Amino acid sequence: MTNNVNTALNQLSNMSIHNPQHEKNVNSQNVLNGQTINKSDSGSAMSHYSPHIPSSTSVPGVLNGNFVNANINSDKYLPLQPLGINSLNQTNQPPGTISPVVAQPHLMKPAALGATANSQDHIGSHPALLNQNRSNLQPGQFLPNQQMPYLPPQTSQNPNKSVPVSKQNFLPPTSNVSHQSVLPPGQYGQAGQVMSQYSQIAPTGGLLGQPTGGQLGPPTIGQHVPPTSGQQVPPSVGPSVGQYGPAAGGHLGPPGGTQPGPPGGAQLGPPVGGQLRPLTSGQMHSDQMMPQPSMLPPQTDQFGSKLPDSTSTSQTVYQTNQMMTQPPNNMQQFNYMPPKVNSMPGPPMQNQPFYGAVPPRSGNISSGPVPPTPEQLSHPTSGSGAPYSGSVNHPYNVQTQAKNAQYIQPRGPMYPSGGMMAAQPGYPPNSYPTTNNPYQQPQQQARRLDPDQMPSPIQVTGDDQKTRGGVFATDQKGAVPPLVTTNFIVQDQGNASPRYIRSSMYNVATTADMMKQTSVPFGIVISPFAKTLEQELVPPIVNLGELGPVRCIRCKAYMCPFMQFIDSGRRFQCLFCKATTEVPNEYFQHLDQYGLRMDRYERPELMLGTYEFVATKDYCRNNQFPKPPAVIFLIDVSYNNIKSGLVNLLCAEMKNIIKNLPTDQGQSKTNMKVGFITYNNTVHFYNIKSTLAQPQMLVVGDIQEMFMPLLDGFLCDPEESDIVIDTLMQQIPTMFADTRETETILAPAIEAGLAALKASECTGKLLLFHSTLPVAEAPGKLKNRDDRKLLGTDKEKTILTPQCNDYTKLGQDCVAAGCSVDLFLFNNSFIDIATIGQISKVTGGEVYKYTYFLAELDGHRLVTDIVHNISRPIAFDAVMRVRTSTGIRPTEFFGHFYMPNTTDMELASIDCDKAIAIEIKHDDKLSEEEGVYIQVALLYTSCGGQRRLRIINLSLKTCAQMADLYRSCDLDTIINYFSKQAITKMLESTPKAYKEDLVNRCAQILACYRKNCASPSSAGQLILPEYIKLLPLYMNCLLKSDALSGGADMTVDDRSYIMQAVMTMDLPSSVTYFYPRLISLHDVSPQDTNIPSPIRCSIDKMTDDGAYLLENGIHMFLWLGLGLNQEWVQSVFGVPTCAQIDTDKVALPVLENPISERVRNIVNSIRKQRHRCMRLTLVRQRDKLEPVCKHFLVEDRGTDGSSSYVDFLCHMHKEIRMLLS
Repeated sequence: MTNNVNTALNQLSNMSIHNPQHEKNVNSQNVLNGQTINKSDSGSAMSHYSPHIPSSTSVPGVLNGNFVNANINSDKYLPLQPLGINSLNQTNQPPGTISPVVAQPHLMKPAALGATANSQDHIGSHPALLNQNRSNLQPGQFLPNQQMPYLPPQTSQNPNKSVPVSKQNFLPPTSNVSHQSVLPPGQYGQAGQVMSQYSQIAPTGGLLGQPTGGQLGPPTIGQHVPPTSGQQVPPSVGPSVGQYGPAAGGHLGPPGGTQPGPPGGAQLGPPVGGQLRPLTSGQMHSDQMMPQPSMLPPQTDQFGSKLPDSTSTSQTVYQTNQMMTQPPNNMQQFNYMPPKVNSMPGPPMQNQPFYGAVPPRSGNISSGPVPPTPEQLSHPTSGSGAPYSGSVNHPYNVQTQAKNAQYIQPRGPMYPSGGMMAAQPGYPPNSYPTTNNPYQQPQQQARRLDPDQMPSPIQVTGDDQKTRGGVFATDQKGAVPPLVTTNFIVQDQGNASPRYIRSSMYNVATTADMMKQTSVPFGIVISPFAKTLEQELVPPIVNLGELGPVRCIRCKAYMCPFMQFIDSGRRFQCLFCKATTEVPNEYFQHLDQYGLRMDRYERPELMLGTYEFVATKDYCRNNQFPKPPAVIFLIDVSYNNIKSGLVNLLCAEMKNIIKNLPTDQGQSKTNMKVGFITYNNTVHFYNIKSTLAQPQMLVVGDIQEMFMPLLDGFLCDPEESDIVIDTLMQQIPTMFADTRETETILAPAIEAGLAALKASECTGKLLLFHSTLPVAEAPGKLKNRDDRKLLGTDKEKTILTPQCNDYTKLGQDCVAAGCSVDLFLFNNSFIDIATIGQISKVTGGEVYKYTYFLAELDGHRLVTDIVHNISRPIAFDAVMRVRTSTGIRPTEFFGHFYMPNTTDMELASIDCDKAIAIEIKHDDKLSEEEGVYIQVALLYTSCGGQRRLRIINLSLKTCAQMADLYRSCDLDTIINYFSKQAITKMLESTPKAYKEDLVNRCAQILACYRKNCASPSSAGQLILPEYIKLLPLYMNCLLKSDALSGGADMTVDDRSYIMQAVMTMDLPSSVTYFYPRLISLHDVSPQDTNIPSPIRCSIDKMTDDGAYLLENGIHMFLWLGLGLNQEWVQSVFGVPTCAQIDTDKVALPVLENPISERVRNIVNSIRKQRHRCMRLTLVRQRDKLEPVCKHFLVEDRGTDGSSSYVDFLCHMHKEIRMLLS
């Protein structure tokens, strides 16, 4: 089947998944009861992620809290006619053609640029496809001595206080209470909902405790029942008694002192309306107490938590009055068997009362509980969110279960048995072996886990949009931003926008030991030129003239809102290194009665998190201001590109392409220049000076030592030379129309572009259009080492790493000259992206791939990509350094750049679509009061030729409690960091090693939370931190992705291409790539104008009568069910039935009806959100391309045997239990 799929896919053009945490209650948890799995199948999903477990080892598994043996028997991962000087000097050329001039190397020498400025002193495709409203601040112009349009923050305490000074007021945390979403053991049949357990619900100020009478069950709201004799209640972490009201009987008051402990089942509820929340050390600022934007979900019946209702999926309570359970005959039976049911879920078991998780009383395990009566099992009042008030069975002790315990066969509907999970959704029933069902034990049936019970990224993103959409103000230190999928407006008030910088955590552990225990990575992802919304403030430009930026005398940090002015404003103290620096006379200003500068609202660098300084000559190469950058087009004119229509297409569209060159803010005309080079086995330069009647060609035949034969006229203004450029674009296709040259060069062509920029003494970028493996005798010649069988094996790194250092060294030369290289590849066979892609990786460029390119099919996609590439916000000749406050330091850097030392990242260019991930580690203990400060400084040349410094500032809190760390995690950033780190490691390790490391890291993160932060609960429950409850899902998606697990069904170039793409992905791109967006199109309303809401990425959500759009930023599929409504098919495709749709088309027909227009608008809107124009692939149900489409349904088990979401959750449960035991 793989060969058939691969063959079908190789006929197509190149096209080559996070969901973040949801802002909910403090220290929230999701609890899932896994089921135990009896495994002996070596290819099972459970053994797939257990490389460290010895073969044939009996490992206790968990499912429904029952022990069975999981025999892991496998530890592997499934994972032109040559045109030379003579031929160009023929006299019988057609009229109007260019008369080539033979270049004389001894007459012309390229101008050399001076040494690079010492920046340290100044700035710190899948194979088958082959491819926010607190104040109305308005943007203003920031110039010296001009009143700035910034309004002081609204505060009743002090209207003149500055927001972003170092000391800040912070959002007080709520009490350490727990919210758990529990899957009741054994109830995966028709339950269909998640039971929630709220230990903090006390809207009337009462406390939740254990009921008396030998049973465990929650009391009614507001009722406090003191524990009976022998009961042990874990201590609560919270404020002292009196802040929330005295605890009845004193039983549930917080412990004396400040000793931390995990939130217990019986805890103090959050403060009710009108009560104050206490501020802890480090959360207050003596200088300012401003009102903050709401960072919590909307208030409900109780402060800080939301009562369950019948419509909330994550907070749904089972309607237990609709079921009857058969009482157990004795304690033994009750402990070992689930209740008989009449096609209805049973009562909560396994230490799962509806509200208030309370541990069992000591000594109460041996006596059987009284079974509940139907009256006791009454459900909460519909829609009121009132908690369940009946009794609940005593949870059985999972530790006492026997291996040979038999289940009572449930009555009612059952999931199919026989086969691995019966028939995997979306695949034929016979796709998997019919034995060794991992969810079935001998002589018994077990119910399959319902994926709908698992944490859903769709629900998380939807909830975050409802609660966090709007305005997000950045005046709070350590405020966790909305998810990257949420539509929100950033209001810069002292910290940088999360579009520019995000942290994996906003409460940083005070010690390295605590960081090591949690295993949560401390990293930041930086997109310094990310696009902003129209309603958001563009980073203002500050020009201090000859003075230049004001900096710390010791660490060289730039002036920012974190600096504190002292000594009546004559000095300032740096919060990064604690040094004090004299304020220059030109920058001096008096302080007000609060110690703040009186001109702070006139200076963006004292108020904003992101801004720019105009650099002085000291920050420029050779102490000279730079010239405007240039763009050079290098076109391969060999046989393949002529035949495919590429050369004709580029020449025909070039005039429209260069009209999109970027401009600086406020400019109406671009200052950038353009140049053109063609090449095959020689290099051809073109003189396009505006004074010429015809363009001139100069040919360099000596490709061993490339030089620039043209000093004047090569780089020109596109408007001034538009006529000459038009003439050139008409003549190039004609000149090379009859070429038969197939062996081409590559490195000499790049050297030619580099030489041209050096001779012109400017920076810029090369757009190179290349088609074949460079096998001609020239520098950079490569061998064909295509061997896809090595992919997925321990030897894969031999073909995923460069075969030579030529392109890496050439890339370093380009960086030194400020020249970046973007590769547009049009390969029909192996082209070795792993090697030639190094030129883009080192220079900060990008690789585009169009396999089997045909101009008539892929021309629009190519032109769209080129226009986006040259028109997007970009910086040239950049150097970036990250400074941090004392106690931490950046250690590892991931992305496309060159590092000549351990601190500076040199980028020949960086644009709005690229991101860099940086790992930060402790080198000393941090103070809880001061927090953590990070400053990113980027020195660059703008597209208008101005040398600038972009400053990005971020402040984070510190914490000594693990629960604070977990609730401040940003899953989007964690997954982006993990992906870039994994790709870096895979080039140095084996697939088994780096995948094992990811799985172990995920298990350690969750196990540490379970051990140190979660409420006491049965070992049969999988507890996930609320803010990173989707970590297992995204980790599984990362492990299954083509970037990490692409095997022999991919080409080597496809794998290398995806790896390079992931290494440069920003946060929105990586979220969508690892969890693709699946949208239903057959039920869209023509009147709606928004993109429809996505659905879960599983075949279970797709129906035979539906049409679904699937996209991940690189690929786009339109899946068409055979039962699709004929009217819809006629409206969209113009044919009567689905069977008549031409699936070879790459565009939807333009039909004059509302449905057709609506569907096309959705496709176009999605394409505009991505920086690559995705090719649309039509996939009809049961056609040969359907397995390719299903490969991206990441919640399902892959056709290659990779784990489904449910499988991986069960495996994580087992790994966590092993770590805790």
